[in-house]
Amino acid sequence: MPPARRIIDVTDFGADPSGGRDSAAAIVAALAAARAHSGPVTVEFPAGRYDIWPESAERRELYVSNTVGDDARYRMKTIGILIEGADDLTLDGNGSRLIFHGVQTTLAVIDSRRVTVTGLIIDFAVPTVIDATVTDAGVRDGRAFRVLSVPACTLYRIDDSHVVWHGETSPRGAGPGTEYWSGIDGLDYTQVHDPREQRTYRVDHNPLFDGVASIDDLGGGRISIDYLTEEPPTDAGLVYQMRRTTRDHPGMLVLESSDVTLSRSTVHFLHGFGLVAQLSRDVTVADVTFQTPRGSGRSSAGFADFLQFSAVAGDVVIRSCTFDGPHDDPVNIHGTYLRVIGSPDARSLELEYHHPETAGFPQFFVGDEVAALDAHSLSAVGQPLTVAVVTGPSGRDARHPLRRMTVEFSEPLPAALRSPESVLVVENLTLAPRVTISDNLFRNVPTRGVLVTSRRRVLIEANTFERVTMPSIYISGDAQEWYESGAVRNLTISRNEFIDPAVPAILVAPTQPQLDPARPVHRGIVVRHNRFSGVRGTIVDARSVAGLRFHDNDVTPAEAGSTMPTPAIRLRGSTDAVVDTERIPGEFTTAIESD
Repeated sequence: MPPARRIIDVTDFGADPSGGRDSAAAIVAALAAARAHSGPVTVEFPAGRYDIWPESAERRELYVSNTVGDDARYRMKTIGILIEGADDLTLDGNGSRLIFHGVQTTLAVIDSRRVTVTGLIIDFAVPTVIDATVTDAGVRDGRAFRVLSVPACTLYRIDDSHVVWHGETSPRGAGPGTEYWSGIDGLDYTQVHDPREQRTYRVDHNPLFDGVASIDDLGGGRISIDYLTEEPPTDAGLVYQMRRTTRDHPGMLVLESSDVTLSRSTVHFLHGFGLVAQLSRDVTVADVTFQTPRGSGRSSAGFADFLQFSAVAGDVVIRSCTFDGPHDDPVNIHGTYLRVIGSPDARSLELEYHHPETAGFPQFFVGDEVAALDAHSLSAVGQPLTVAVVTGPSGRDARHPLRRMTVEFSEPLPAALRSPESVLVVENLTLAPRVTISDNLFRNVPTRGVLVTSRRRVLIEANTFERVTMPSIYISGDAQEWYESGAVRNLTISRNEFIDPAVPAILVAPTQPQLDPARPVHRGIVVRHNRFSGVRGTIVDARSVAGLRFHDNDVTPAEAGSTMPTPAIRLRGSTDAVVDTERIPGEFTTAIESD
């Protein structure tokens, strides 16, 4: 007979469901009690509001993909809810609101298995993205002006002709200069949300603080800006979303854990780099809404990506979620290429992380299968190798160099891998997941909707992509910039709806400089039974793909009868494509263009 499940109530440890007191220390104590229990356990939050401040939260030294790399200033991560070393644990929020303060990782699951987190509403008291709406604009007294409106939760002060945005003051601080974060005017990065068009896009320039004559605080979150120019602004109604660019924390983290599920929850805001699942197995995100609260005046639900899966095995399932208002890609699933920088002996390679935002954690484990590739063509060099010994970073400390590792293999290396003239990368073939992305809604996305590079089965099915500003689905493979790895071998894109998509709606574009149709990077891509409406140009642009299949798709141009001087399907360095041309509308100048 299985052991009885123990129920742990966080209020028994002092958590305050009224939100009047900091509940961080009580949550730490409740989870410590759960960890000490030898059988299955449920940690419950009775319905209410729980405020979590960083001073009493857990802290861990961690190195996380696509964040701040090996920058020592950010090695310590503050974690509001830390599930660590658990086996068969359920955390049930019962619909409670968890309000986080400062900058921190909201939730982390580390070194655990069989963990379910459900029933949470997650938000920050002061989000680290500023949503400033231009509520009025024009010319008065010979000068252009704008009136900005910011949400009630946004904190700021006027300093001469500048706006200083800032977080709360730490309870251990004493006024200006001790806020959790601060920045001036347009901060480091801006994108624009158009609520009328329900579209969000990146911009190269933020005009709000150009040529400022004076700034006045009108109260109630309203800021008046007068300019030196007489040229009237034309952006009334737009929302400028402004933030810094340092991804100092993952928004959530699943690290070296297995069978982890986040379900039936709402995320109103995540600071940092979204939910990162790293070096883990079998992760599910289901029935989760990433979206700002209705009527809040906010439109940014995330500081960067929403979901990032890096070097994950088993099954990744993303089902019945809403992704609304990120500052980067809602879903990105990939491995990591490491550069080969040397060969100490006949069985070993010295490897290096190349991108500055990814470093410090292991990439290979004993028994893993590893492929070596030419960085210029992304073609395989020799047969896969088996890892025997790894010396390198742990992801938890700096005792080893954080950018380099040495891997010894069971087999002797082929001569090409030891040649100093070769420019090579390696990837972990074992840490590549099967992926199912189904029944999700993507909207107000300034970038791509889904990025995925995994050589195992990938199914993208029954999703809705609304006015995604860049390709709704992007298949890359990159040993030039981000070093996000993976060759697609079995990808099906089926029964999705693409509404007013970007051109192209689906982009397959590995970044290798040498394009050889005889050595394609990707193969086995099927696009079928989808609906593309409001199309303004190329639907699928496929580079370095063998055997693309495009059939039984409904395509409706944005303007019936108008000519689109682009091909419906563009093939570059691709072979053996099969395209159902009979169902491609005549508005395209040609059905297929191949070069």
